[in-house]
Amino acid sequence: MCLICDRIEMIKKGSNPYFVKELETGYVVIGDNQHFYGYTLFLYKNHNYTELFQLAIDERIKFMKEMSIVAEAVSKAFYPEKMNYELLGMGDAHLHWHLFPRRQGDIGNFGNNGKGPVWWYPMEKMYNDNNKLSVEGLNIMKEKLLIELEKLI
Repeated sequence: MCLICDRIEMIKKGSNPYFVKELETGYVVIGDNQHFYGYTLFLYKNHNYTELFQLAIDERIKFMKEMSIVAEAVSKAFYPEKMNYELLGMGDAHLHWHLFPRRQGDIGNFGNNGKGPVWWYPMEKMYNDNNKLSVEGLNIMKEKLLIELEKLI
């Protein structure tokens, strides 16, 4: 099983502390590390597809629509200056969106004079344990995001 499938199984068992809400095509979860405050993922439910274009057009449109709703909710909950969206998959070949709320200076002096994509920021800094949330902090984030999702759905 892949890491995303493992996380989905935890959601189904009620043991994923980062889970926020189930939508028709996927699951909304807060990211484990919060260097980019409000970092959220939208995990597609079905592991059988690894590319967006493999989805039937109706399913693809629904998945994209739900992702954009999640992004809007993230933006309203955490007030970034800009949202960044990534659908990658070389690490985990399971369709999932990374939604990064971005703010001026969030990559320090890395990148192009402090500007650029999140992956220009060193991974060892981004995924440092100092960027993990307390249980209370995580619950506050989940509540804020859920409130905004409920307004949009």
